Amino acid sequence: MVLNDDKRRAHPKRHRGGKGPRPDETVANQPEKPGLRARQAAAKILAAVVDRRTPLDGMLDLENGNPVYRQLNDADRALVRAILNTALRHLPRIEAILDTLVGTPLPDGARALQHVLTVAAAQILYLDVPDHSAVDLAVEQAQIDPRNRRFASLTNAVLRRLSREKASHLTATRGVSVIPAWFRDRLVAVYGSDHAARIGEALLEPSSIDLTVKSDAEGWAAKLGGLVLPTGSVRLPTSSGAIPALEGFEAGEWWVQDAAASLPAKLFGDLSGKRVADLCAAPGGKTAQLAQAGADVTALDQSGNRLKRLVSNLARLGLSATTVEANMAEYKPADLFDAVLLDAPCSSTGTIRRHPDVLWTKGPEDIEKLARLQERLLRHALTLVKPGGQLVFSNCSLDPSEGEEMVTRVLADHPAWRIEPAIPTEWPGLEAAISPLGAFRTTPAMLPATTTHAGGVDGFYAVRLRHGG
Repeated sequence: MVLNDDKRRAHPKRHRGGKGPRPDETVANQPEKPGLRARQAAAKILAAVVDRRTPLDGMLDLENGNPVYRQLNDADRALVRAILNTALRHLPRIEAILDTLVGTPLPDGARALQHVLTVAAAQILYLDVPDHSAVDLAVEQAQIDPRNRRFASLTNAVLRRLSREKASHLTATRGVSVIPAWFRDRLVAVYGSDHAARIGEALLEPSSIDLTVKSDAEGWAAKLGGLVLPTGSVRLPTSSGAIPALEGFEAGEWWVQDAAASLPAKLFGDLSGKRVADLCAAPGGKTAQLAQAGADVTALDQSGNRLKRLVSNLARLGLSATTVEANMAEYKPADLFDAVLLDAPCSSTGTIRRHPDVLWTKGPEDIEKLARLQERLLRHALTLVKPGGQLVFSNCSLDPSEGEEMVTRVLADHPAWRIEPAIPTEWPGLEAAISPLGAFRTTPAMLPATTTHAGGVDGFYAVRLRHGG
């Protein structure tokens, strides 16, 4: 139930018979309200993320994603994405506010109602959506869902009160961490409480769009209103518009790639004329970097569809690579490579700015499982490099069990290999991202925002290894 003056309105009236229509019949006979299907899709997809740990990207895929979402028009799909990303970014604070307003826990059978309330609260608190529209459509959702119909009055009372009191609730929950306890504890243990808190706050900021350019970063920054980052990437302004419409896209002068994701390929140095394997290559951003650097690139991926996308991306850029569809753990080339890049599958906890669902679809057991997979892949990747060659291992995880700890364990069994450290003086502006052992360790809290450009980068780990020859 709700608190104070809203108590009386929190309970639906019973239908006592008579000649009038039942409440469900009245709803069924009314025309569908504009925007209702978008909110229904958002609530359904949110439930899949939070309750069933289903990754968001797959459900928003226009070919194979959630059927309700796919049937929406472009504007409604954009609204659904905005609602979901906002709700997931702010979920602990939204839940804390709803707990205060509802007063007593909802019954076990009202889990679907929780998602309806969360979707509406995200709009009221954080999005530029009229409050009355968010409230009205949430009540409509409750009325037409047999599981929630008895809570329609409760929904109305809670959300109207939230609309009236939102400023005070936003202030009261400012100190509530936006990341789940299991992940926050791991961050604090590795980075300390201050840096962990900054990583959490970075989740609330709009994610940047960074470009890797073939040449003349300063020139492209000027043309696109961008900012040249210490990585050499060009960061677009927050209001840059549709990517395919920007100058240079059709001509293949640049590609979208987070600044931190551009670092692993740059660790190799001069690659002119060298044979290089990109072992988990799709969608191809790092493959493009290697090819642009003059390497003879073999791009390997176990997904044929992902390789097709890679080839398409390279074609737009006027670059080429030999593609191999294979499981890299079983890949045995006829000749060894001068250098190998292994950007391994991981928990993706470094990408929470653009993929906030990661925090709700992954857990400690996933990190441990993926660390074991990465170790197996790295041990095999070492066998693909010529004596004296290089291997760069990277992933977009913030957890050292998927990075430093795993690499240390592998190197202990391979004395011919050693870390070839990145020298901070050779990476001006990125000194804070280089660990004492010479590996890159970026976090979303790095690189400050400006008045026109978003801050932060993806969390990335990248280390350069050298065979002793």
